[in-house]
Amino acid sequence: MKKNQQYIGAIDQGTTSTRFIIFSNKGELVQSHQLEHKQIFPKPGWVEHDPLEIWGNTVFVMRKTLEKSGITAEEISGIGITNQRETVIAWDPKTGTPYYNAIVWQDLRGKSFIDGIIGQYGIDSLRSKTGLALSPYFSGSKIRWMLDNVDGLRSKASEGRVMFGTIDTWLIWNLTGGVSGGIFITDVTNASRYQLMDLAKLSWDKELLVLYDIPEKALPKIKPSMGLVYGYTDRDLLSGRNVPLCGILGDQQAALFGQACFSEGMAKNTYGTGCFLLVNTGEKLCQSSQGLLTTAAYQKSGEKPLYALEGSIAVAGALVQWVRDNLGLVKTAPELDILAASVEDNGGVYFVPAFSGLFAPYWRSDARGVIAGLTGYANAGHIARAALEATAYQAYDIFGAVEKDSGLHLHELRVDGGLTNSRLLMQFQADILNIPVVRPAVKETTALGAAYAAGLSTGYWENEEELGRQWREDVRWNPGMAEQERTALLRNWHKAVDRTLNWSD
Repeated sequence: MKKNQQYIGAIDQGTTSTRFIIFSNKGELVQSHQLEHKQIFPKPGWVEHDPLEIWGNTVFVMRKTLEKSGITAEEISGIGITNQRETVIAWDPKTGTPYYNAIVWQDLRGKSFIDGIIGQYGIDSLRSKTGLALSPYFSGSKIRWMLDNVDGLRSKASEGRVMFGTIDTWLIWNLTGGVSGGIFITDVTNASRYQLMDLAKLSWDKELLVLYDIPEKALPKIKPSMGLVYGYTDRDLLSGRNVPLCGILGDQQAALFGQACFSEGMAKNTYGTGCFLLVNTGEKLCQSSQGLLTTAAYQKSGEKPLYALEGSIAVAGALVQWVRDNLGLVKTAPELDILAASVEDNGGVYFVPAFSGLFAPYWRSDARGVIAGLTGYANAGHIARAALEATAYQAYDIFGAVEKDSGLHLHELRVDGGLTNSRLLMQFQADILNIPVVRPAVKETTALGAAYAAGLSTGYWENEEELGRQWREDVRWNPGMAEQERTALLRNWHKAVDRTLNWSD
């Protein structure tokens, strides 16, 4: 590392916005800038983004952050990338033009194809290879849908005129020159979410590619998450300097890394648009019997990969937005906390936000959302409280499954994401799990994880021990609920979940 390279950068491309954050050597946030992008809903269950809008926003936030901070590109040791996973783009390598909007991870349009495989082979038929239950959540079915439904795309793909990739691949290709020699890669964490990769071999699986009818030449090369420089930013992007691109992690793996969960048995839960609980299982590839996912946690170049068990919740922070925008109960997200705190309890009301079906541990795409337990006593405060509590209940279901699968007893939960600003939710989470819930001093753990990956690759940081010493506790919520109350609340929650099933034919 050169002496003038005093900072590390991270692109955090999320479901609703794109940010660029600059961190110091102590892991402290120096400056950032953020832009939201449009959410496109062409049909019920369909969700899309404009890839060109995301790319334009990425360039803008990088330049704006440097401008606001007064830091030059020469002072940036390297840039890491973290991204919304499973979201897929198809584009022309000669023109850089997308053939279709990005199909977002929440999108369900691959359901009929997946249902056909489930009907023939069973929902867990690919789990031994991929670590994943069959679901339209993953990238493979989205790629298959594009090949079947976008005019001419299949013939172009067979001719080598299509690149498919998740957001990390799209950004790296553009950042490194695009049509003028852009690098076409992804990392093991993102590749593990296609449902096309052999999780043990860390390579695209020939049999799965045949099953999905996807040509391998249209897919990116799979690389380790860190430990090498993939390429350099185009000189025209950042003040004429080629900045190293040297760390890639899917957003939830990035949060695990940013929370310094480097040892087996350490767990984090990210409360964002969705909610994602990951526990590090070390080099052990632990297959789930409880409806969880086995995924790549990260891999350093030249070393064995580490794995994680993951429970995914589709709707967490998105429920707060829905209550704000669709119901109009509040005007801002913080107001929901105030409204929820206006009542002593949920008044018997339970909100199961199965808007796109239920993810882990149920994996029921036929489920749809319900508000259960309504009586004449219930008011807006009870609905607001039920909306917040829904995330904690869903996390409880995943937490129990993680402990059964891994054989580990988790003694605390490290948390991050926007919903951790809700003290009411975090206290309720500690009460329902009956363990401490801990929020770190640096809340931007997803971006920090990408920065850590980049910094380890360039020598900006020496090793994980140095990073572990940077992690500091900000707030700790200790459980204080009586066991009888906890049991009653959970019993009613599971009754409400049962009401969501078999709704969609």
